[in-house]
Amino acid sequence: MTTTKIFRAAIFLLFTLIGVAGLYFWLQVEFVAAVQIIVYVGGIVVLIIFSIFLTQQSGVEMEKPSFQRTIFSAIAVLCGAGLTGLLIYQHQFAVNSGNTMDDSPQNIGTKMLDYQDVGFALPFEVISILLLAAMIGAIVIALKSNAEES
Repeated sequence: MTTTKIFRAAIFLLFTLIGVAGLYFWLQVEFVAAVQIIVYVGGIVVLIIFSIFLTQQSGVEMEKPSFQRTIFSAIAVLCGAGLTGLLIYQHQFAVNSGNTMDDSPQNIGTKMLDYQDVGFALPFEVISILLLAAMIGAIVIALKSNAEES
């Protein structure tokens, strides 16, 4: 958030998303962690980096944010962290009753193809639309750069 180089900001986003996937692994939801890595780290961040390189803006420094904007961002982050902490503190975490989900590859594969209430087909279609939108955005950014250079 504080770097003035756009490529470094994209790399920091990459490390942040890998950290989120690490939290998912720590919570023992390996499937969600794998989807996080494949979709966001492997898809979105790579498209962002490609669009930065296509526009040839990777070495250009961005303007440094004003002091007022930095203070406002810090206050927003502290309020968000405080709200998150308050919600976690107030939540009554129930003890697991022993009914765990069957996470066998066969069950996951069946649910990925299912389009009913417990299926994963709709979320994967939404992810494909997200990747398509990111790809179109990368192309638009690259075309704007080429048009401005002409």
